[in-house]
Amino acid sequence: MRIGIPKETKILEGRVALLPEACSDLVRAGHKVFIQKDAGLASGFGDDAYLNADAIVLETGEQVYADSELIVKVKEPVGAEIDYLHEQHILFSYLHLAANISLAKRLKAIGLAAIAFETVEQDGLLPLLAPMSQIAGRVSGQIGSNLLFSPQGGSGVLLGGVAGTTRGEVVVLGAGVAGTESVKVAAALGANVTVFDKNWKKLDKILSIGNNVTALYPYKDAIATSLKQADLVIGAVLIPGARAPVIVTENMVADMPENSVIIDIAVDQGGCIATTKATTYEAPIYKEFGVSHFAVTNIPGAVPRTASQALSAVLLPYVQVIAKGDWHSVPSLRNGVNVESGKWVHPAVKAALI
Repeated sequence: MRIGIPKETKILEGRVALLPEACSDLVRAGHKVFIQKDAGLASGFGDDAYLNADAIVLETGEQVYADSELIVKVKEPVGAEIDYLHEQHILFSYLHLAANISLAKRLKAIGLAAIAFETVEQDGLLPLLAPMSQIAGRVSGQIGSNLLFSPQGGSGVLLGGVAGTTRGEVVVLGAGVAGTESVKVAAALGANVTVFDKNWKKLDKILSIGNNVTALYPYKDAIATSLKQADLVIGAVLIPGARAPVIVTENMVADMPENSVIIDIAVDQGGCIATTKATTYEAPIYKEFGVSHFAVTNIPGAVPRTASQALSAVLLPYVQVIAKGDWHSVPSLRNGVNVESGKWVHPAVKAALI
């Protein structure tokens, strides 16, 4: 199969879907791999590395799309990229279509097959989302701590405090992969961390992170009470393929302390906080009700080298299966199909769009 890896065009997105070593494995299996010039540069992988892996380096994204059957990329296509797609393509990337109706309609009209990383499911897990959720959770904990610094517009709170001071208060919504990693960072910094989730097993497990972690069921009043004293709130609620439910209302945000911080990891799926508006790394922060909001839609893009290494490792086995041509018989990939032959396929995506 002819496999194309275009350079990411989303603002300050430096990740690349497949490392040179992954391309080498694909070429050895008899496939052709086309990669756009400088696609891996921001992740630390130059064109020479891809040429040494026997990939074919092309000057433009348009050429990559034109010469390829399978398009493997990190983020959803934007701008002119959408025009390069045609009916015969298989698109394999993060898509988040339930929160992006215009793209969903375009892909449906094109008639291609679109498999979303975030909805590939195996043994009840989301193997292609998990590593980026880990990174997003850890990065959010670090960024949130920094945004509390006074020069960043924060309240001047050091999360762990020191002798003679109180600890910072962190609230995490969701005890999945991203939420758990956020908790690990905040707890390691010494903050008091309160985690909300409906899953008792997840709550029980997350208590093992530290004695400064409290795990609670997300009663609306309990969340509202916790937010009134929160220095940092991290939203990490996920329903696979669906738009994220709004857990925090505008009134709850308005009751938060002045210059506190919200980070909504769920922004890709529309956000779980009522005041969330998608941002980019060019202008990542805005204030609403005196609260700093960070809602960048490609949080792992801040660490492209680490993120590309992690993503390529989990992607390659699935790319190999798709390239063989019999991927419809593989349940995990079949579950990941969002759009195919002019129809919305994934139940959660379909429910959000119809």
